[in-house]
Amino acid sequence: MAGYTTRVRSDIARWQQAGLIDASTADILARDVEANTRNSLSFGSIVAMMAALLFGAAILIFVAANWDAIPRLARVAALFAVILGGYVGGAVLKTRDHAAAGEALWIVAAAAFGGSIVLIGQMYHLSGNEASALITWGTGTALAAVALRSNPLTVAAVAIADAWLFLKEFDYINRSAFPHAFVAMAAVLFAVSFWTRSQAARHLILLSLLFYLVLLAMDHATLPVAIPLVIVSVVLFATAVFAPEPVDRIVRLGGRLPLHALLGFLTGLAIIQFELADESTYNSGFAVASVVALAGIVAAIVLAGRESRGLRWLAYLGFAFELAIIYVVTLQSMLDTAGFFLAAAVLLGILALVVLRIEKRMKAPVARGAVA
Repeated sequence: MAGYTTRVRSDIARWQQAGLIDASTADILARDVEANTRNSLSFGSIVAMMAALLFGAAILIFVAANWDAIPRLARVAALFAVILGGYVGGAVLKTRDHAAAGEALWIVAAAAFGGSIVLIGQMYHLSGNEASALITWGTGTALAAVALRSNPLTVAAVAIADAWLFLKEFDYINRSAFPHAFVAMAAVLFAVSFWTRSQAARHLILLSLLFYLVLLAMDHATLPVAIPLVIVSVVLFATAVFAPEPVDRIVRLGGRLPLHALLGFLTGLAIIQFELADESTYNSGFAVASVVALAGIVAAIVLAGRESRGLRWLAYLGFAFELAIIYVVTLQSMLDTAGFFLAAAVLLGILALVVLRIEKRMKAPVARGAVA
């Protein structure tokens, strides 16, 4: 983002010198670029967040290592001091136009809050388990994100919800039911992301919901989950392609809803194909699913590939996956090891040829426009 911003600023200066725009227009464009740059997460901001997480972990490890040597009241006071200092200090830095440092301190405070739940629970022998602690931690982090209108804290709250989902699903000892409550968590956090202007959180939530559906398909009936996923993904893709502006005004995903829809489409069909695959005999249901997957990939490239390079590469990966699974299911019993490598080389060569031709056709209109 920083490189893009630098190029736009230099272009604005060049346009003004060439007389293409006047000084007031150049100033408006420069201020708009500056405003959007502040709202984005630069590489420096990400490094600052990582440093903040490591710093928070160091504090918690130090406190935990000296837990017995510190008086009980001093333990609680130290933990709350870190939390309060992180949130208040971050707010002060934000007001002084040090956004990255301020957000980093908020991450330290959120990490300290999570560690405090565990340490204080141990100290006072409070009942509960890891999942309950994650719920409390995530709720506190989400409330802090709302109060401070913080993009990174919103992402952190989503990550904690994902950790809760993973823990609940794979905790075979204490697990009682499938964690359907994650859908409600995702809905609340999606709403919070609009208030905090966290596009990254919305992307992460959609990916998390897809992970939830995969777990649901593995845990319950496969086809009743996968088929609706495919249908809904197709509807979302078509809506986002044929009405991009009104749809993006609602979801605010930066025009990337088709990418998520294609990923959901491919995931749903992959679940269906694994369910219908039969290594011993050729399965007509598997063949239909494979044809639908290949047709959907082609349609996605034709309808939205020109506008999104990421979507094209996802389509290429999906195409490669389809070639591999079709070979494994339908041809494995007819070829030996040498034949496998020969077939793989041919299929990869075909894939490379298709990719090169598509990329060339996608770039051709841009090149002609530049010449004109």
